[in-house]
Amino acid sequence: MATEEPVVRPLARIIPAMNTSDGAGVRLRRSLGSNERTRLDPFLMLDEFSSVNPGDYIAGFPSHPHRGFETVTYILDGHMRHEDHLGNQGDLKSGGVQWMTAGRGIIHSEMPQQLEGRMRGFQLWINLPAREKMKPAGYRDIPPEEIPVHALSGGGRVKVIAGRLDADGVLIDGPIAGLSTEPLYLDVELPPGAAFAQATPRGHNAMVYVFEGRLRPAGSNDLLATHSAAILADGDLASFTAGAEGARFLLLAGRPIGEPIVQYGPFVMNTVAEIERAILDYQTGRLTAA
Repeated sequence: MATEEPVVRPLARIIPAMNTSDGAGVRLRRSLGSNERTRLDPFLMLDEFSSVNPGDYIAGFPSHPHRGFETVTYILDGHMRHEDHLGNQGDLKSGGVQWMTAGRGIIHSEMPQQLEGRMRGFQLWINLPAREKMKPAGYRDIPPEEIPVHALSGGGRVKVIAGRLDADGVLIDGPIAGLSTEPLYLDVELPPGAAFAQATPRGHNAMVYVFEGRLRPAGSNDLLATHSAAILADGDLASFTAGAEGARFLLLAGRPIGEPIVQYGPFVMNTVAEIERAILDYQTGRLTAA
């Protein structure tokens, strides 16, 4: 019996990153989440921050609440410290990741620990299904040495932050696995003209965010510009070719939740009543109660 050829995911939509600010004035670029039409279930928001000017990041993200989703902070360059109401403290340094589950509620801060130099990285928000939105909060710091790095046979390399690398004839699991949304989070760097293809489960949503160089999705005549996100249509394989200057990009995929989303700032629930409850709980000190 003949084996069916895998279906390559075509380009569905491009989302340019928009300049904005958050926290106490941190300058960043937002692609996913710039409005309600730019979400990709289960992903709610993707921010890129990058500056050598301390004025763009030094004020950081003072104490603020979350409920109902997960945040993933990935630092390429720099040093930030996490502190939360649970008494946790964590230093996030170049190449490291923090995977935080807000669950029923967390109040935390993310503050730069440098007065000068480059601060560069990403924050991704991942939704939680209704049955998990009120579970206890928690977080995990993942230092660079715990993140697998695979050197590609055609040049370049892949960092496997979450899920399984299924490319270049290898299977490599990242440190984050076993979540209901089955997230894939890869940081891929390619030299000029090099190709990369990653297996993706049919039915999962997938996207790419280019933060260095330019990248051509398979079947497209256009190169994705730096600081742009691209939503991919369904298929078995995400395939790309780097432009003449090479490319570095995030490849994200996950199992869609398929539930209503009601968001009010740092709270993401399923109904307006649940959002009103989250606001009241925060105002009365019950957001983080057991």
